[in-house]
Amino acid sequence: MSRVRTLTALLAFVLLLPILAACGGGTATAPTTAPAAPATEAPAPTAPPAPTAAPAATEAPTAAPAPTSAPAPTSAPTGGGLIPLPEIDPASVSGNIIIAGSSTVYPLTERMAELFKKDGFSGQITIDSIGTGAGFERFCKAGESDISNASRPIKQEEAENCAAIGRTPIEFRVGTDALAVVVSAENTFLENLTKEQLADIFSAKVKKWSEVDPSFPDQPIQLFSPGTDSGTFDYFVEEIFKKDPQPILAANPQLSEDDNVLAKGVEGSPYAIGYFGYAYYESDRGKLRAIKIEGVEPTEETAESAEYPLARPLFIYSDAKILKEKPQVNAFINFYLTYVDEEVLDVGYFPASDEALNEARQNWLDAQK
Repeated sequence: MSRVRTLTALLAFVLLLPILAACGGGTATAPTTAPAAPATEAPAPTAPPAPTAAPAATEAPTAAPAPTSAPAPTSAPTGGGLIPLPEIDPASVSGNIIIAGSSTVYPLTERMAELFKKDGFSGQITIDSIGTGAGFERFCKAGESDISNASRPIKQEEAENCAAIGRTPIEFRVGTDALAVVVSAENTFLENLTKEQLADIFSAKVKKWSEVDPSFPDQPIQLFSPGTDSGTFDYFVEEIFKKDPQPILAANPQLSEDDNVLAKGVEGSPYAIGYFGYAYYESDRGKLRAIKIEGVEPTEETAESAEYPLARPLFIYSDAKILKEKPQVNAFINFYLTYVDEEVLDVGYFPASDEALNEARQNWLDAQK
């Protein structure tokens, strides 16, 4: 309002100038008695026209409204380059949500479920950590779960099992994991391994640390590995043993579907080595130490760039029919994809790329048709 008042006063003043000049012409010429002194002062008389330039100044404020259109650019970054999803109110839906699958994705899905309930959802959310393979079996064979957590893409045979019960799995990328190869914090000798050395160790081709490097202790290697239903196991076997699980199974490692059990096992001995999702390493970082693979440390940057050799995508899966029949599941996945980037780092994983998350969001939008 003050800017409007100022502008009005200025305009009024400009309009009054001719009137004042006409009424007070004699007095106005008084100053002009000094013209004898200034041919050089000639520029000075041109100074009075300066007020006539005032209109230009009055036009400047009229141009000022243009900056008020600036909010447009500020709204663009809020999307972060991501496809927007409809706003949802968790309190507006009810019913139960059943989720099962990867122990690696479990902590992330658990976090999103906690937030969904905190924001008003009053139904029950069940999340079972049973491994990616077992999760797809429950989702695609038994048809008992609404969402399947997965630390690898669904296999063709699993998709066929889904089709047999009338389900078409929809993939939603939710993050990136760096599979951490870990030793106890008490291990002071191991810093880096090649993939070839990992294969030798986890196939028991070498059984003592001194066989890996003569400078290492002459002590037996203790192996810890996720169980065969785990997507982490599948991924490790694919990367290290070219999809053949026999070498690692023949080495008879300590197997468990619970990554917490593996972490505790490795912590207990300076001669133990294991692998699991980065989040479990993060939660026990003081007691465990992640080693470099091929000279590369697992970090957000090396995982997203694929520079770290054991980085992998994380997913959840559902089905369009489920989303239509169970609004609570539909709303939860919307919520998950909307806020996952705000939580994923805190849980211990890394964000998916904008491109991957946009594909997931588009998959959700397509399922609404």
